[in-house]
Amino acid sequence: MDEVSVKPRAGGAAACRVCEENCSGFQPHSWRKACVSCGCSAADHPPGGGDEDDQRMGRLLADSPCAHLTAKVKGGGGLRVYKRNRMIVTNPVVSRKDPTFNTTTYEWAPAGLAQTLAMQYMELVPQAQRPVSGTVGALERRRQLFGQLPAYDQDPMKCQSLASEEEIASMLLFVKSYKQEVLGVGEVALPGEGRALSEAASQRTAKDGGDGDGKDAPRQQDSSAAASTNGTEDGNGHRCTGCHGEVAKETPAVYAERAGYHGALWHPACFACSECGQALVDLVYFWSGQKLFCGRHFCQTVWPRCSGCDELIFCQSFRTAKDGRTWHHQHYCCWRCGRSLDTPCQH
Repeated sequence: MDEVSVKPRAGGAAACRVCEENCSGFQPHSWRKACVSCGCSAADHPPGGGDEDDQRMGRLLADSPCAHLTAKVKGGGGLRVYKRNRMIVTNPVVSRKDPTFNTTTYEWAPAGLAQTLAMQYMELVPQAQRPVSGTVGALERRRQLFGQLPAYDQDPMKCQSLASEEEIASMLLFVKSYKQEVLGVGEVALPGEGRALSEAASQRTAKDGGDGDGKDAPRQQDSSAAASTNGTEDGNGHRCTGCHGEVAKETPAVYAERAGYHGALWHPACFACSECGQALVDLVYFWSGQKLFCGRHFCQTVWPRCSGCDELIFCQSFRTAKDGRTWHHQHYCCWRCGRSLDTPCQH
C-alpha cells in the first residue's frame, strides 16, 4: 500500500490533493467553497486533523439514534465528540534476527467488532479506500467527510447565505427532522446476526440515559417490506440489497437500522450512495425512499443547492438554469470577474 505525505504550505494552509505542488496552499474564496489559488474544492484541501473531524461528526450524530457513538465534551456546554474507532494491527516479521513487528493503524474501523472480523471487513473494501494512516485511503476518507457530510448542511453557523431568521429556522427544523427520521450509521456483523443487532438497538432505546443520547428519537422498526431484495435468509441464502448477489455466511456484511435489521444487508463495497455511487464514509447513511444516500445528496432531494456557494437554498426566490442547476441570486456570477452569468465575459 503506497504511503503519501501531504504537508501544509507556508502559514499552515492545507495543500491541495488534486493540484499538489501547483497549489500554494488553501486560500479560501470569500463565499465559494473553493480555493482562490488553484480553483479546486475546499474538500480537496481538508484542513485541521482528526480532532476537528471528530467534533464535526459529534455535532452531526448528536440528538439522533446514533448519539451513542458520541461522548460529551468535558466543559463543552453539552457539545459531543465522535467516538471514532481506530484500529491498530500488529504483525510479527519473520526473520533470522530478533523478532520485529509491523504495525498498521486504521484511522477508522467499524465499532464493536473483534479485530479478526474488522480485518475481514477491511479486506472486502477496495484497497484505495482502506483508511490506513499515511496512505491515499486515509486522505480519501477525510475528503469524503468534507464532501459527503458538509458542515454547512447541519450547522447554520457554518453558512454564509442564510439571510433571515425564517431561513435559519427552516434549516434548524430540517436538520432536526433528518436526524430523527433519516440519519443512521451502518453496523457490521455476519449474515444472520440481524436479530442480535435489533435487540441491542432496542436496549439502547430503552436505556434511561437522560444525557442527550438520542433515546427519544424515533427509530425505524424492522420491516419485511424489502424482503424481495433483502438480506434475509431464504432458499437462496442471504442477498445483498445493493447488487442482489449472494452474501456468504462467513463474511461480514453491513446492516442499516433504518432499513430494518431483518429486511436488508449489503456487501461492504455495496454500501454506497444511490446517487453518486461513493462508498458511505464511516458508514454514515441517510435512508429515504428505500434508498441509501450520502448526506450531501439526501439534502439535495429536499432543498436545492447553490451551484455557486454550495450551500442549501432556504430562501423562496432563487435562480434555476435550464439544466436544473440552482443559485442564490447574488451567486449567479462568473468565478473570476463577478459578472452575471447572463453577461458574456472573457472568462
